[in-house]
Amino acid sequence: MAILSYNEILTKKVIVYDEEPFLVLSHHVFRKQQRKPVNVTKLKSLISGRVVENTFHVNETAEEAELEKKPIVYIYKNKGEFWFHEVGNPSTRFALSEELVGAEGRFLKERSEVDAILYNDEVIGINIPIKVELKVTEAMEAVKGNTSSGAQKEVTLETGATIMVPMFINQGDVISINTESGEYSERMEKA
Repeated sequence: MAILSYNEILTKKVIVYDEEPFLVLSHHVFRKQQRKPVNVTKLKSLISGRVVENTFHVNETAEEAELEKKPIVYIYKNKGEFWFHEVGNPSTRFALSEELVGAEGRFLKERSEVDAILYNDEVIGINIPIKVELKVTEAMEAVKGNTSSGAQKEVTLETGATIMVPMFINQGDVISINTESGEYSERMEKA
């Protein structure tokens, strides 16, 4: 395990803090007048999701968390649980809570492959691709005179999620979605 000095604790690194893996959301190394430099950080727990602020001083270090990735296959969602199995081994089914999967879970398509993030052999989250392509299953027709630039309408995707899209998107179109923001990116295929 790598030991990081105070000034190596940078944004997007994952460190062990309070015996939990924490993602560094932001950092700022500075020196206040005649004092020694410090690194003021904002950390987010990858297990509980809580956000804390911590200041690391010159003589302090942090252990870099060892995270593993394992490919898994999404099967279905039932009663607030997302069910997965290991790639190539459908008999090893397991469920993850909606909180653990996150808001991006609404864009998971059945039988799609994602990476599970493991810490000490325990699944603490999943990596959903930033962009996914999904088919529009329900879309209202654009009303003439209501198609000014920037006008949007709500559509339902094949996963059951609903998002706002431009008026020219129709039922049957395949669109690209940014899973982090939950917003429409572009039309991939026209119906």
